[in-house]
Amino acid sequence: MMEQNLRDDRNLSEQVYDLIRRDILQGILLPDEKMRIESVSDRYKIGSVPVREALNRLSAEGLVKRKKQRGFFVAPLELDDLEELVKTRIWAEKKALCESIALGDDAWEDELILSYHGLARVARKLKPGSEREISEAWDVRHKEFHLLMLKPCGSIWLKEFCSLMMDQAVRYRNISMNINSSNARREGASDEHKAILESVLARDEALACRQLEEHYLATLATLRPAATC
Repeated sequence: MMEQNLRDDRNLSEQVYDLIRRDILQGILLPDEKMRIESVSDRYKIGSVPVREALNRLSAEGLVKRKKQRGFFVAPLELDDLEELVKTRIWAEKKALCESIALGDDAWEDELILSYHGLARVARKLKPGSEREISEAWDVRHKEFHLLMLKPCGSIWLKEFCSLMMDQAVRYRNISMNINSSNARREGASDEHKAILESVLARDEALACRQLEEHYLATLATLRPAATC
């Protein structure tokens, strides 16, 4: 019975972790918002023990801040942090991309092409004020495409780090759109994805890395308002 209870708590902790994480990344839970255990428990209809475990886990990821004597808060958004995030993403992903281009096989290329077409299909449905489900689907497809470009890279640690930074960038992007509801996904991003894909398939490391850096720097320019609100 005790083992069953422990399994149930872990399952609930996983569920509430996914829910809180989704709402932070989507900008539903706002920067600096206090995460009182009781309020979070009521919001998600899950007990306080799994909630506390989930908040501790999110704190380790940097999406939640634990302040001494004050409890948990949604992590703030700051311009310096955003600039550092983008700079570090560029460093890490260019390294991983070069290794992927060198090591990737034909099956990887086929998978990458398929992923790009899935992303492009969802992107065509995106408009200002699009339903939340479409926006979330784009986030999933977008991350899938960018991570897939790094898949053949030999370092699991590097890929995990890149994945974590992608999630942080998603949060800035979604909050930027929440600040100004007329903001859609950045115009030109779809063409940039296609150009990067073509360079990767051509095994042109220098061009693909340059395009990836320009892609992130262009996005950075549109995200700055989210970090200065």
